[in-house]
Amino acid sequence: MTEPEKSRDHTERMLQAFGCHVDVDGLTVSVQGQQKLQGTHIVVPGDISSAAFFLVAGCVIPNSKITIKGVGINPTRAGIIEVLQQMGAKIEITDCKEDVEPIADITVQTSKLQGIEIGGELIPRLIDEIPIIALAATMAEGKTIIKDAQELRVKETDRIATVVAELSKLGANIEATEDGMIIEGMSSLTGNTVQSHGDHRIGMMLGIAGCIAEGKTNIEDAASVAVSYPDFFQQLQNLSGGTK
Repeated sequence: MTEPEKSRDHTERMLQAFGCHVDVDGLTVSVQGQQKLQGTHIVVPGDISSAAFFLVAGCVIPNSKITIKGVGINPTRAGIIEVLQQMGAKIEITDCKEDVEPIADITVQTSKLQGIEIGGELIPRLIDEIPIIALAATMAEGKTIIKDAQELRVKETDRIATVVAELSKLGANIEATEDGMIIEGMSSLTGNTVQSHGDHRIGMMLGIAGCIAEGKTNIEDAASVAVSYPDFFQQLQNLSGGTK
C-alpha cells in the first residue's frame, strides 16, 4: 500500500507488537501473508483526539491549568500539539514512555495565542482536531488559515460547513473555503442555540465554545458526543467547577 501523505501508523505498530514483520519504505507499507502472531501485553494510551478538546480549553479559558495523563503522542497523530505550540500555547510534555505507542502526560495553561497557517503534511496528523483548532483560532490574535483539508467535507458531517455555521452563530468571524477555512481571531463569542449535526467532534467543540462564550449556550443533539466520549460533559463540568 502506498499513501499520498504520511498518515497514522497505529496499525503498523500494533502488528509489529504481535510479531508481524511489516516493511515500511517511505510512504509504502507491505506485509507478507501467513505470518504467525504471538500474544503480548499492550498499554492503550489515552486518545489525543479526545484530549485535544481539553488542551484547547486549557489554552483559551482564563486562569486554567490542566494536566492530562497517559496520552498517546504518536508523531503521526499528534499534530495538534505542534500546532498549538506554533500558536504560542504553554504546553509541557512530561513522563514520556515508549511502549507500542509513545505515551506522556501533557500540561497546558492559559496562553496568548497567535494566528498561523495550517496545511500540507500537517493535515493528516490533525484532521480530526480541526474543529477544536478552529475554536482556538477564534481566540488568537491575527488570522488563521486552514487549507489542504478537503477530507473534512466527507467526515461524519461536512466539517468545514458545520464548524463555520455553528461558530458563526456564536459570533466568530470565520468563513469557509473549498479546502478549509479562514478565521479572524479575538472574537467575542456570545451564547446561542447551536447544533452538533449528530457529529461528536462538533458537539464537543461547541461544549468548549460554551465555556468561553458570554451567556448561555444550548447545544442541540449533544448526545452525539457519546460516540467517542460518553463522559465528556460530566468531565467538562467537573473541571469548570460546575459554573457553566
